[in-house]
Amino acid sequence: MIMSWKTLVVLVLLAGVALLAYIRLAPSDPKDWHIAVATTDPIAPGPCAERIVLVPKGARAACLVALTPRQVLDKLEAIALTSPRTLHLAGSADEGRITWTSRSFLMGYPDYITAEVSQTAQGSRLDILSRQRFGQADLGVNAARLKDWLSQL
Repeated sequence: MIMSWKTLVVLVLLAGVALLAYIRLAPSDPKDWHIAVATTDPIAPGPCAERIVLVPKGARAACLVALTPRQVLDKLEAIALTSPRTLHLAGSADEGRITWTSRSFLMGYPDYITAEVSQTAQGSRLDILSRQRFGQADLGVNAARLKDWLSQL
């Protein structure tokens, strides 16, 4: 039996709706996203927002901050939670690492942002990674988010 074009269109539309529902409703398991992000890259003091580098599926930054680790994470938590469509996923300032989920406006694609802070002799070292879950290109969204957040730090 040959399928009519109307039936085919309906099936394609249903498949599209199912995909969008999966993207919006798929659970975010903290064990998959709340992971160590610190690097061993040497860093020099300077503005955090100028230290953003692109990585596969996102962007990262490492910088020194003249605040205590707790102050850095508390401030980032406040910045994150005032950002549109961004929610706390896991972690705390006491743990030294926090992960947030931020969803795109139109499609609801989730991005995961993890910040980790440690105390060094020069100050607090912040390592932060913003990455996407779906797709291959983020059109600069993760780097722009980090630049915005870090410029407020």
